[in-house]
Amino acid sequence: NKNRKIKGLVVPHAGYPFSGHVAAHSYHALAKDGFPETFVILGPNHTGYGSGVAVMIEGEWETPLGIVRIDDDLGKLVWKGIIDRDERAHLHEHSIEVQLPFLQFMKKDFEFVPICMGMQDLDTSLEVGKIISKAVKKSGKDVVIIASTDFSHVGFGYMQPPPPGMAANEWAKNQDENAIKKILEMDAEGLIKIVEEKNISMCGYGCVAAMITATKKLGAKKADLLKYSSSYEVQPGNSCVGYGSIIVK
Repeated sequence: NKNRKIKGLVVPHAGYPFSGHVAAHSYHALAKDGFPETFVILGPNHTGYGSGVAVMIEGEWETPLGIVRIDDDLGKLVWKGIIDRDERAHLHEHSIEVQLPFLQFMKKDFEFVPICMGMQDLDTSLEVGKIISKAVKKSGKDVVIIASTDFSHVGFGYMQPPPPGMAANEWAKNQDENAIKKILEMDAEGLIKIVEEKNISMCGYGCVAAMITATKKLGAKKADLLKYSSSYEVQPGNSCVGYGSIIVK
């Protein structure tokens, strides 16, 4: 589909009852825009296993909806520089795999390249983005790059209590507006700086920065926020996780 416009997505990865309705906004936009040839899916490493930036370049993943193959041609092009080949990082990690059923619902047969990021500092994120954009250009394929991230994790359980007198969801929204502003400005460097400066507990900020870097090099010009919500709206309480759905084209 040569008229497709979407080059990148930001999508949450919590349990579907909490963030599935937010993720659906990005995938609905993709369904309307048209399905690409293949995907690169970036997710944070929550487990600490494996290499700091880890790609799988062969094999297949299974979900309840069936098997998804890894795009080994594109995977091999991505495997360079700071990106190591390491299956261990993916073994117990959910941030990438929870995206697959949304795509499988749209299309039975497609391929993807998973990149798990334990290191998300500025230099790493920009390098990952540059490697992906070069790999995509070299492959000649029509690719959508998905950054899997939740936004602020607020509450004592997350070691980030809100300021006195402020509800968890209000504080999460305040924090997340700072990060989302930088994403909508397509400012990868600014995103990482503001996350560090304001101590925003967003788990996949480096994945988003890498996606922005790559898609800009592939001609993307703008980002749109489709939906922001939080776990508080599903389950109110004294902790809260923010979720955003953003498309880049």
